Formats: sequence, C-alpha cells, structure tokens
Amino acid sequence: MTRTIVASASREIVIGFDQPFCVIGERINPTGRKKLAAEMIAGNFDTVMKDALEQAAAGATMLDVNAGVTAVDPNATEPALLVRTLEIVQGLVDLPLSIDSSVTAAIEAGLRAARGRPLVNSVTGEEEKLEAILPLVRKYNVPVVAISNDETGISMDPDVRFAVAKRIVERAADHGIPAHDIVVDPLVMPIGALGDAGRQVFALLRRLREELKVNTTCGLSNISFGLPHRHGINAAFIPMVIGAGMTSAIMNPCRPQEMEAVRGANVLAGTDKDCMTWIRTYKDYKPGETAPAATPEGEAAGGRRRGGREARRGAQG
Repeated sequence: MTRTIVASASREIVIGFDQPFCVIGERINPTGRKKLAAEMIAGNFDTVMKDALEQAAAGATMLDVNAGVTAVDPNATEPALLVRTLEIVQGLVDLPLSIDSSVTAAIEAGLRAARGRPLVNSVTGEEEKLEAILPLVRKYNVPVVAISNDETGISMDPDVRFAVAKRIVERAADHGIPAHDIVVDPLVMPIGALGDAGRQVFALLRRLREELKVNTTCGLSNISFGLPHRHGINAAFIPMVIGAGMTSAIMNPCRPQEMEAVRGANVLAGTDKDCMTWIRTYKDYKPGETAPAATPEGEAAGGRRRGGREARRGAQG
C-alpha cells in the first residue's frame, strides 16, 4: 500500500489510501491577499500566527506555507521571508508543513530551515522545473507535489494530464525518488466553466491510484470557482474525490461544512477507526449550532507522536 510520510519535529503523518484524508491547510498564503502580503513584507506576522493556530485547532493535518509576496513588492526576497515564516509557524504548531513556492532558491532555503520531513509544493512537468526541483527532493529525501502540466500549459484532455504525471513519476525514479514520495495534483478544473470537470478528475484519480499507485492532492476550491455558495459545492466534492482515490487536499479547514464532509467520508471509508474522531467531535453537537473543532490529535488518525525525535528521513513503500 502506498504511504507518503511527512513529519514535523514531533509528529509523523502518513498519507495513504488506508489513512484518514489529509487536510493541508491553505491559509498561510499571501497570493490574492494583499493585506497579508503587506503585513509579511513589513515584518508583521500576526495574521500568519492567527491562521496557523486557527487551522490547527480546526483539524488540519498539516499546513501549507507560502511567502510569495512579489505581486505586492517585486523586490521582496522570497527565500528569507519563507524561512522566517516557516520558523514562526514551527514555533507555534507541531503539524508537518508543506513548503509552497515557485522559486527554487526559496524551496531550498525552506528545506534547510524546516524541521522533520516537509512536503515540497511543487514540481511540474516542465523540463526546467524537473531539473531544478527533483535533485533537491532527492538531496533532502522529502516528498513532492507533482502538478500535471508542462511547457504546453494545462491540457483540457485528462489523458494528457495523466501522461504528464506519469512522466514526472518516471523522471523522479531516474533521480532515485520512489513513487510513494510523489503526490500528484491532477489539476481540478472549475465545474462552472467545464461541465465535465468532476467526471474528469474522478477518472484521473482512479487511474493514478491503480496505474501509478501514487497519492494525490488538489486545490480543492478550484472546483467551485465562479459559482455562488461555493462551500456547498466543495462539501459535495470532498466525499466524491475521496471515493475516487484522492488522499489529500489543500483546503481551508476553518470551513465547518467542508470539514464535516471530510470527517463523514473518513467514517464511511473506514479510515476513522471505530468512528472515534466523529464521536469526539460531534458527541455534544446540537442542530443549528456550529460544530466544534476536533483536536489535531483526533483528526490525524494516521499520525504518530514522535517524542521530539528527529524526523525519519524516509518513507514506506
């Protein structure tokens, strides 16, 4: 069974088909958030800290950390800002982290600063990216998100996106990176613009699981882009992609409706052992009230405390 191991200094999480769905908190990202970007440039990390704590309390399995502020300040030095952000987040929560950047130097700086075994987000099928990122993934022995686009852009043909993912997995193997350390993003299209987007991704996920045997992720809210009441679409999408084989998603864990869908899908998929996370979270729930957040310990049924030991630099096949 494919298992991708990520870890902080004290907590190890397994992403896999037999594990609870991995919720990667998306909020620490200044893209499209000009106020947050300005704060980070000014050295104000109050919102970063608030987002880290709130996502952990809401049940995130791990946190994505992005410091791409160049849309606000083209002269900003992303590597240094990413390292500072990672250090702050690691000092607040013990969840594993995803180092999110399109800048190779920032990714390497983040890998030097990160404790444990972070996830690198991301590499694409573009030759330049493959040659820049895969050696870093090998050097630091960490897993990586593989996004299914290349020099030709994002194909509307799901067979082409599968072929790109397969090529990334094969190129990773050439660098000595095993398939269980590749987490493929098959690219979810907006259902409002492409009516077949849901069926496309469900079919892709089955192929990725059965043929490449890799774990998968996505930017979950892409599916509802441009539609009203997006959280309803997102919540309906979650159990369907889990049923098709998706094992993680970059999403907002502070949305109760979407987290309820994750937890319910875990129950029905049999990855919430004895329904204990569901029971702990909702045993006192009353209709009409906002459901309480589960503790991260309860959410991460696939996780293990590591007692402060150095994170394992390897994964299981």
